[in-house]
Amino acid sequence: MSARAGALPHPDELVTPGDGPSLRHVLPAVAASLGVDVADGAPAQALLGLPAATRACVVLVDGLGHLNLAERGGHAPFLRSLLASSQPLLSTFPSTTATAVAAFGTGCGPGRTAMLGYTVRVPETGRLGNLVSWTDMPPADRWQPHPTVFEQLGAAGVRVTSVGPARFQGSGLTGAALRGARYAAAESLDDRVDAVVRALREPGVAYLYWHDVDKTGHHHGWGSWQWGEALAELDAALGRLARSLPRDTLLVVTADHGMVDVDPARRRDVGTDPVLGDGVATAGGEPRALHLHVADGVDPGAVAARWRDELGDDAVVRTRDEAVGAGWFGPVEPRVLPVVGDVVVAMTGAATVVDSRTQTPASVALVGVHGSLTAREMLVPLLVHR
Repeated sequence: MSARAGALPHPDELVTPGDGPSLRHVLPAVAASLGVDVADGAPAQALLGLPAATRACVVLVDGLGHLNLAERGGHAPFLRSLLASSQPLLSTFPSTTATAVAAFGTGCGPGRTAMLGYTVRVPETGRLGNLVSWTDMPPADRWQPHPTVFEQLGAAGVRVTSVGPARFQGSGLTGAALRGARYAAAESLDDRVDAVVRALREPGVAYLYWHDVDKTGHHHGWGSWQWGEALAELDAALGRLARSLPRDTLLVVTADHGMVDVDPARRRDVGTDPVLGDGVATAGGEPRALHLHVADGVDPGAVAARWRDELGDDAVVRTRDEAVGAGWFGPVEPRVLPVVGDVVVAMTGAATVVDSRTQTPASVALVGVHGSLTAREMLVPLLVHR
């Protein structure tokens, strides 16, 4: 599905990554708009239609799906004013932060970056590693060796500043997806806006990350009044940012994924369910997008068939070969293939499959989640302001 083609899909419709406008095109397009030659930059700029500029600010809002924003836009007059002239982009599969931010930062799909979910099975150890906390993971530049767009910009002499929380400075995820920028630590949203404005007094690129929309959605649901307040706070700050930037600045606002509010009655637990757990050695990923690695001697096709029968319309279940062949991860490098589950599961509607053996009770009970192929999770905004 191309996000540019025709009317927006129904929120529950499944969409898969393709050749249309996507999150991985944003930073290469921004680089090209500044006149910098980076990999795939000129085609990305043409695809997204970004104008030329001498400096740019790119804002990534964690959890702000295009359809979520469109339906709650009454809380966001500034962002709503940009929405009508915008086009949605496609996120990655899984539609989750580590995967999507890596595609955003490198311009490469998850089949090249190996950033395949919240948790992934590390082939060398057979253990689950966490791509957000970078627990039980190899060094970031070994796991994700492709150059970032920030590195390419820096090599071309462009000043790049990344603004985010202090805890992300030097983290594994930052090293894998966003290395190459000068890091400016700032905690509050207003302080991050001020840091961006200071950075862009000189030509260059500034990147701002904000997480509270996603955090609030996880705990209260994206349909909650709390999510509306988090959106309103973001909107006010970004409106001030737009007014404060130099006139020749290109401001681009996007997101890593959307969010669905799930139904606890449609939650299954692979850790306690004898049918789902049979033959499954490790369940990586997250409750909306699972990578199942089967036990030695177990037929992945048999596990996939059993999950299809058991979950019915609540999931799309594919073997590794089927998921890769369908383009769920884009082109997949040989080194990445063992990271993909023997069976890959994309949940539908409001259903989830958790694993109480490896997930905390708090994470199992989250109200708002993401990761799957529904339009509500996969479509993200591309909002452009000059």
